[in-house]
Amino acid sequence: MNEVDNHAYPRSGLKPFSQLAHLLSQESAVLVSVIAAQGSVPREVGAWMAVFAKQQLGTIGGGQLEWQATALARLALRGEASLPLRQRMALGPSLGQCCGGAVELNFEAVSLHDLPLLRARLEPDLKPVALFGGGHVGTALVEVLSRLPFALRWVDSRDEVFPNGLPEQVVCEHSDPVQAAVADLLPHSQVLIMSFSHAQDLDVVAACLQRLRVRDDLPFIGLIGSATKWATFQHRLREKGFADEEIQRITCPIGLSGISGKQPEVIAVAVAAQLLKQSGSDPN
Repeated sequence: MNEVDNHAYPRSGLKPFSQLAHLLSQESAVLVSVIAAQGSVPREVGAWMAVFAKQQLGTIGGGQLEWQATALARLALRGEASLPLRQRMALGPSLGQCCGGAVELNFEAVSLHDLPLLRARLEPDLKPVALFGGGHVGTALVEVLSRLPFALRWVDSRDEVFPNGLPEQVVCEHSDPVQAAVADLLPHSQVLIMSFSHAQDLDVVAACLQRLRVRDDLPFIGLIGSATKWATFQHRLREKGFADEEIQRITCPIGLSGISGKQPEVIAVAVAAQLLKQSGSDPN
């Protein structure tokens, strides 16, 4: 197994904290964070945005709430106003928003010097996902999942299958045989199986079931395919000695129900929604 060094690739989708670090290396900013929320509000506690002189990173929900917070931050950056430590804003008629709730915002001036503390507060906890297969659906999935709170390990048995321009939370790995990569997946990885070969898919599924017997630390194992493919796989897995209760740990077909269409991008959205539901993640 060989891990591909993503540092050789240009960055097309840096994580928000990495973008923040880059921008703070050039100028200071005002960090606006949601620290309390009551009722119906556009963003949750912990949501943040960094306001710079002419640009902005992140969002606290848009609309008048965000516009007014941004305007106040920029006045402070120009030295024309003092930053409030905290500010409560009701999302009602005075803001032209009918959410009905209220948020409490924290304003703080930040610079490059604050990065270590900001990292501990703002960098998201990425949940591990192992994706087996570098085909059209796999590529579309990487595009979607890399913008969500997931750390991706992308595995394929073929050389030179991975594209350039991958985000930094995607680690590519050439593994031949492909199922050998299952043994050292991060604990609690969610696994997606969609290689170019049904035989490889079966090998990866069997390796995942073997790992469940020993460690039981893969909370979701999804296999792309039709009902006919899955029926065939179930028969072959029984022949390999797996019991029905073990086989039922595999989800096939994959993708949140109710989303139709077989285009790679549609499948990718359906699978991403399924993973978010499975993990209880919020795509911050």
